[in-house]
Amino acid sequence: MANKSTALKIIAAAGLIALAGCTTKPAATTEAPPVAPPPGGESTAPVTSESSSIMPGSAEDLRVNVGDTVHFEYDQYSLRDEDRDVLQRQASWLAKYPQVRVSIEGHCDERGTREYNLALGARRANAVKEYLVSLGVSSGRVQTISYGKERPTCTDSSEGCYSQNRRAVTAISGGGASS
Repeated sequence: MANKSTALKIIAAAGLIALAGCTTKPAATTEAPPVAPPPGGESTAPVTSESSSIMPGSAEDLRVNVGDTVHFEYDQYSLRDEDRDVLQRQASWLAKYPQVRVSIEGHCDERGTREYNLALGARRANAVKEYLVSLGVSSGRVQTISYGKERPTCTDSSEGCYSQNRRAVTAISGGGASS
């Protein structure tokens, strides 16, 4: 009986050693370290498929590498300077992917009536569309929709949340790469 017990222990130990030997070590990477951006500016190095799994021309590419959201002041639909920069990057991205069609979604915070916020959301979406068209994007590639206060990103009743909800979001509506 002791021989069977000892034999089972030896077999179990051998099995554990064999399993431990099957683990793989992580492959050494040969990626170069990230390049620092030029002084006072952002990096202009493109994201490559080696360093990212984001598919060029996809909704994720637009959101992560370009920016898909601009924000507005309370009860306003005029574009701020920092948002014009985002929209200029969007226009360049859309020029690079001419098959992509987008929908501009206008949003508002919870204050105001449903009807008022739907109208304000439409004005915000149209302000973004008009700016993109002024930068050379074909108006036929851009549609607008207002969600008013119906799709908040933040639900607290505070100025911090309100400012997040006063926005226009550029979403791919057709022709983009699948992500």
